[in-house]
Amino acid sequence: MLKEGTISNMKNGKASEICHYRVECLNEPSERGINGGKITKLLLQKKDEITCSYNAGWDIKPKDELSKMALCILLKDYN
Repeated sequence: MLKEGTISNMKNGKASEICHYRVECLNEPSERGINGGKITKLLLQKKDEITCSYNAGWDIKPKDELSKMALCILLKDYN
């Protein structure tokens, strides 16, 4: 299953930063998934910079606070 979307950091009712995500997940947990879960591929991007990447292993761990927050949200929703 492929999911795409955006997560934003809101300040004063406006998105101050936007993080785009792309997640590929399985129906069941897998040893290839993040923390043994369902997410096997993950890409987080702010503007033109990749801030987090997982492909059955960490390529780039979250670089900033918004990416760390987005990862937590995606793990809760899809892992």
